[in-house]
Amino acid sequence: MNQLSDPRRVDAHSVMYITKRPDIIMMEGKGSWLVDQNGKRYLDFLQGWAVNCLGHCNPGIVAALNTQAQKLINPSPAFYNEPMIRLSDLLTSHSCFNKVFFANSGAEANEGAIKLARKWGQIHKGGAYEIITFDHSFHGRTLATMSASGKPGWDTLFAPQVPGFPKADLNDIESVKRCITDKTVAVMLEPVQGEGGVIPADDAFMKELRQLTKEHNLLLIVDEVQAGFGRTGKLFAYQNFGIEPDIMTLGKGIGGGVPLAALLCTDAVACFVPGDQGGTYNGNALMTAVGISVIEQLLAPGFLDSVIQKGAFLQSELLKLCSEFGLKGERGKGLLRALMLGKDIGPSLVELAREHEPEGLLINSPRPDLLRFMPALNVTQEEILKMCATLRVLLKKLT
Repeated sequence: MNQLSDPRRVDAHSVMYITKRPDIIMMEGKGSWLVDQNGKRYLDFLQGWAVNCLGHCNPGIVAALNTQAQKLINPSPAFYNEPMIRLSDLLTSHSCFNKVFFANSGAEANEGAIKLARKWGQIHKGGAYEIITFDHSFHGRTLATMSASGKPGWDTLFAPQVPGFPKADLNDIESVKRCITDKTVAVMLEPVQGEGGVIPADDAFMKELRQLTKEHNLLLIVDEVQAGFGRTGKLFAYQNFGIEPDIMTLGKGIGGGVPLAALLCTDAVACFVPGDQGGTYNGNALMTAVGISVIEQLLAPGFLDSVIQKGAFLQSELLKLCSEFGLKGERGKGLLRALMLGKDIGPSLVELAREHEPEGLLINSPRPDLLRFMPALNVTQEEILKMCATLRVLLKKLT
């Protein structure tokens, strides 16, 4: 076989270099486990950065794909399809929103939210277009969503940035007030800043922010691409705070591993007209059929309660590691959690965990001094204990 066509080879291929990848090729997965080309197993506490909310090759998702693929895959967004309608109704019936636009990625959903807010500002706010976002936030990799993000270094990476995104500080309501001008149309935030280091918004801050936006006739946009779809123990993260936003974006977990995202809004904000928004694959029957399977599994009796319970269990086990090794603590909501290391050993732990024998462990270090955990929502307590046991072995080597 020609080496360029052999998918098991990592020394010769045509995949563009956009990130440093280890010399392994993942071949199959089941639940919380991945297997590489050499047969080595890895306990996956990344799950595609919170994408595989029900683990690898979830039977419900596989069945939805197989069944729908034999009926209809993509009739074109010029027509309604049955899974598109069913999923949109499921989303609105379990949230405070009335309208849904389906997209393919979280960045695309956030780009749509920015466009929708600006269109609403043209109609209702005299052309106001600025959207207040937050330092350390992450909203995607398009030019507009990179500009909206507060990730260090992104202001010059593809300069010039798209204007209109003044930055405030999460959990500091006064910093938001200082950013408000007659050009402001909305405030956009992640209820839990994932890439920023798993930093949750405070309950009091979210309530104050909702009140502030109402006082100034501003839209409140919650980016739940990472924190939504059961990740915090609620179907949607905003439901933890007792507020109702105007716009919400979803991605990652909504598709359980397939490219699916959504932009939701209330009737009062739904001001797009034909030609304003679209997308060739958006809302296709195959992807939305998967979304139905995912949300129905999350809404099964007791499932979200189990996420809360397992999140508390993971928290308690991480706190044990803090006590044992003098670490700085842990934080997060539900099954989106971080372990604060107190020193810049995160990348070393990630590499050691992956190389651990006989079974590897997949974890993430968005900042050098912490680890982030995004396991499948149906992860078992035994798998949580196994992850922490492996981490304990590695920490002994580095602390």
